[in-house]
Amino acid sequence: MSAMVAKIGLVLMSMLITGGCTETVHASNTLSTENEPRLVYPAPVRLVAIGDIHGDIKAARAALVLAGAINEHDEWIGGELVVVQVGDQLDRGDDEQEILELFDRLRHDAMQAGGGFHALNGNHELMNCKLDLRYVTPGGFADFEDAVEVDPNDAELNEYPQEQRARVAAFRPSGPYATMLADQNTIVIVGDTLFVHGGVHVSHVEYGLDRINQEVRAWLLGDGDRPEVISGKASPVWCRHYSLDVVPESRAMLEEVLDVLGLERMVVAHTVQEDGITSHFDGQVWCVDVGMSAHYGGPIQVLEIIGDKVRVLAGD
Repeated sequence: MSAMVAKIGLVLMSMLITGGCTETVHASNTLSTENEPRLVYPAPVRLVAIGDIHGDIKAARAALVLAGAINEHDEWIGGELVVVQVGDQLDRGDDEQEILELFDRLRHDAMQAGGGFHALNGNHELMNCKLDLRYVTPGGFADFEDAVEVDPNDAELNEYPQEQRARVAAFRPSGPYATMLADQNTIVIVGDTLFVHGGVHVSHVEYGLDRINQEVRAWLLGDGDRPEVISGKASPVWCRHYSLDVVPESRAMLEEVLDVLGLERMVVAHTVQEDGITSHFDGQVWCVDVGMSAHYGGPIQVLEIIGDKVRVLAGD
């Protein structure tokens, strides 16, 4: 790589972090620390996206097996495969602790094998860290009673019913599971594909995609306030413009984002697709939430990207 090309890569990524628009983001995020996930990763030979799993470890395992990522012992067998799980690991199911710990291990194991495993924060991860617990099941509260120590003199915890205190201790900012979620991005770019739970608008690009990641991370670690950019229906984790409100204006927004970033497609989740994984706008957006968790009873499907070829893989 020439010195000029390297300099251009740094300038482009710096613009993303500080909120400037760019024409392309095909450069590594050299400004992240070694222990933090990057915004941008190079294109692998094979890339797989997995949608919402909502507290269902059986569905999570089935999707990972279908992707060729793990075997029946939860061991990474994907080699250089890169998997992106597009958020909503939490709520509506009882297996959340097991899922988060499996995903945390796979992140390390995949990297050691030369591949990648990127679980993203969706709206339900961030709701739990905001202590919005309305979608937690009774089993979801009980699941964390053996995971954290509850201080009986903790004034914040004592504001909650006894059965909820362990989960609050686990997921409040700087809590052990909020800290685990801080190792997950909200937005990631792999090759020429952008992954986000809800959707990215040009305003998010102007704000700075890595700035969003960094501000969410700081909040989860207890080092900053909850960023306003992740609140509201137009936020990256709540947006449905590409998965439900699919109108001509959505195409215009999508094309502007992809053009500004120099990417081919966006992969989103968040909205259950009753006919399975769905694409819109000539394959420029793919919607991968098929409701595969037990709560919804949908099929096991994942999205495979090899070069410019995109296809849906379906389980039995």
